[in-house]
Amino acid sequence: MNFKDLTKVSAAVVLGLSLAACSGDDGKNGTNGTDGTNGTNGADGKTTFVARADVIKTNANIAYSAYSDSLITAVALKESLDALVANPTAQNFTDAKQAWLDAREPYGQTEVYRFREGPIDFENADGTTGPEGAINAWPLGEALIDYISTSPAVNGNAFQEDDSRAISSNIIADTTAYPTINKATVTGLFETNEDERNVTTGYHAIEFLLWGQDLNADLGSSQTTRDATAGNRPLTDFNTTGGCTSGTGNAMADNICERRGQYLQVAADILIEDLTTVVNAWEPATGEHYKTFVAGGDASLALILEGMGRLSYGELAGERINVALINNSQEDEHSCFSDNTHRDIYLNAKGVQNSFNASYTRVNGEEISGASIYDLLLTEGHPELANKLRGSLEATMAAASVIDTKAKTGMPFDLLIQSGIDQENVIAVIKALVAQTDDIEEAIKALNVTTNDLRQDTEEKI
Repeated sequence: MNFKDLTKVSAAVVLGLSLAACSGDDGKNGTNGTDGTNGTNGADGKTTFVARADVIKTNANIAYSAYSDSLITAVALKESLDALVANPTAQNFTDAKQAWLDAREPYGQTEVYRFREGPIDFENADGTTGPEGAINAWPLGEALIDYISTSPAVNGNAFQEDDSRAISSNIIADTTAYPTINKATVTGLFETNEDERNVTTGYHAIEFLLWGQDLNADLGSSQTTRDATAGNRPLTDFNTTGGCTSGTGNAMADNICERRGQYLQVAADILIEDLTTVVNAWEPATGEHYKTFVAGGDASLALILEGMGRLSYGELAGERINVALINNSQEDEHSCFSDNTHRDIYLNAKGVQNSFNASYTRVNGEEISGASIYDLLLTEGHPELANKLRGSLEATMAAASVIDTKAKTGMPFDLLIQSGIDQENVIAVIKALVAQTDDIEEAIKALNVTTNDLRQDTEEKI
């Protein structure tokens, strides 16, 4: 066609030229087209390729991929734990810890699929719930699972919430109350006595058993500055043929180390089982939730945006960052035993950005992408907002990258939240998350969908 025949080119086309999946209506049947004056007006250059259903389906495909990667890496974690239990060498111990860290990478990016009443966190009228808590609950009262330090300076939150209903012994050491460590034992004590700190399963139970407590002191102790180390559980805690310990220098019978290894393996099996149920629900060909979600129209689009906003504000900025900051408490950081909280923050924020950009890189390097909310905002005439929200998400990732870099170069999150250190870096992430939530709310209004309150998930003032 002759470009001089176009009567109007909208800003949406200029901004959308980089979108390989989008095409414009060239107006060839308009008043100056081949049909002459009998033709109809074109679409003023707006893309007509991306529909809401495209965005929803892409989101579902990425959810399936991210949860599938979480399952794949959980299986690899179980294999590493089996190797450690069978042969507790320094290399196998290192490999098991690395497998745990690797497993957190895809799962951290799935948190954006919460807040939807979906397979991960549904709540039924009969009291049954999705497996999110069993998979990722924190903080946990680790004294329920295994031995802890005798120092009160580091144990303020290591116990259950309610002392009057607390379990006085730990599962691994109490062979009388818990003679067999199996799925029934471990799951039967999850949130027992209606105490949310009675966390016995999931990533963080495994994390505690691999790293042990991070023995840096919290507020109220004589120690004013934490060091940069994570937990330091000794390898001898897994010795089963002599030399078993429960902490450095504390000799124990071999069966205690056997039970510790059994707990690790059972917890990994439960994690795999829980993730499998979520993956199956999102499976494109047979998953019932996948089918329902992709057919959900505006209700599903609203859930995508609500998950992005609620993770950004209440869960990540509020509960996962701000609470630890205002309490100056490493027990309130997400991965407090391994000092991996910097990755939790980065990956949760990345999951929100993934949902906006409709792009996810699988653990094998495969790129899953498609129609995005960015594309949709352009299609529906909101190019300025599309770029504003894209910019706010990029600002959050830049701030989160600072936290990530500092941790990798010797200053983990539990140091950054201390007064007078580098709190401004933590505060910058919080501010960026609040700003992107504001922009997500604008997108919700622009796309005319209805969501629940995006700021309901924290009681703290941000």
